[in-house]
Amino acid sequence: MLSKYVGRQTSSIENDITKTRNHSRQRGNIMRAVFGIDVSKVSSEVAILVNGEKVHGYTISNDALGFAWLLGDLRTVHKPEIIFEATGVYSRRLQTFLEDNGYAYTRLNPLEAKKQLDSLRVRKTDQIDAEKLAQSQFVLNRKPTYVQEEVYQNLRDLSRFYQNLTEDIVRAKNRLHKVLQVTFPELENILSTPSGEQYWNLVIAFPCKDFVLHLSKDELSESIRQSTSKRISDKRVAYLAEKLIALANQSYCAVKKTSPMLEEVRYYGKELLRLSEQRQTVLDQMVELAQPLPEYDILLSIPGIAETTATSIIGELGDIRRFQSANQINAFIGIDLRHYESGNFLAKEHITKRGNPYARKILFKCIHNIASASHTNPCHIADFYEKRKRQSQTTSTKPHTIASIHRLIRTMYYLITHNKLYDYTLTQNQ
Repeated sequence: MLSKYVGRQTSSIENDITKTRNHSRQRGNIMRAVFGIDVSKVSSEVAILVNGEKVHGYTISNDALGFAWLLGDLRTVHKPEIIFEATGVYSRRLQTFLEDNGYAYTRLNPLEAKKQLDSLRVRKTDQIDAEKLAQSQFVLNRKPTYVQEEVYQNLRDLSRFYQNLTEDIVRAKNRLHKVLQVTFPELENILSTPSGEQYWNLVIAFPCKDFVLHLSKDELSESIRQSTSKRISDKRVAYLAEKLIALANQSYCAVKKTSPMLEEVRYYGKELLRLSEQRQTVLDQMVELAQPLPEYDILLSIPGIAETTATSIIGELGDIRRFQSANQINAFIGIDLRHYESGNFLAKEHITKRGNPYARKILFKCIHNIASASHTNPCHIADFYEKRKRQSQTTSTKPHTIASIHRLIRTMYYLITHNKLYDYTLTQNQ
């Protein structure tokens, strides 16, 4: 039934387009067919305009059946122009469908689309939005969106997965800390940092002081040895056993050994182990994908950038060569400056924060890593950062970090587009 219905619709569109094509030939015009698509969660509105005149509009489902309908209409015209607004995960399926069938498309940033279409909108519906997207293409003549290699999209997906796992780890750490304050807060002092595989295994084995004090020293040492998956020396086991006993004698537990809170402590310890292992697996996959790319070694040559940061930068920025200048990357991640001036009033400049927040966060941390590494591995970006700090009259390091990100982006863009490794000595000659 659906194929017959789609066939009738396509036949109707072919008739409309044929009429418009004949009119265009009589007038000596070149026929342009634009498909404006407004994508939502379950369905999409399609508006087909030929030489500025709407010839058809309908709703398709965002699945194989709906895309088959759209494909039938796309095949009725030569070089259709397709334009839609990026709607996160919802527009990914449409984008993949178009790429699989070899159709170029223009994907608009939502903010860009809003600015371009606001002046045209009197009423707002999905049908009107689709039509206005198509209409604006006849005026603005936007270029097709640059389609990156699949490896960059995979790296971006893995990068987002890595960021989500990191957020989950931070959340689980906070919850573990909260419940340990009731059961065994002194345990957080067993290691130099209350984090990592060994610490979480100790938390699982000894959620409260009773699990320490009810064991003999030999039994405690054996329990410590069994709680870690890595080989541990007898000297280290003896040290941990003595410290555990001291902390347990010092502790005053707010719950009994039968309290359900002890199971909660163990749960968060196991969850942190699982999340940490999964995050390492994702990082290994990112490194495996990024290593063959020439920009991977280039980014690693910059002091302070390790494999985690390098793969995350590639994942979030994608193929840097697609940008025409470093300033476009600034705008892409939202650190371009907002300037406002009216009459005698001049507002203080701030970054727009309209771009990729994940990339902004990664580069923000990257500057501090570069500054820390500069003690043993000098970098001109760290020199610039320290110089700005000395000259500044404010205690906040944020303005210096943003300025340093600008310089880092220019450096990365130059090195990658010219396929060169970083060399500190060359920066001193400029």
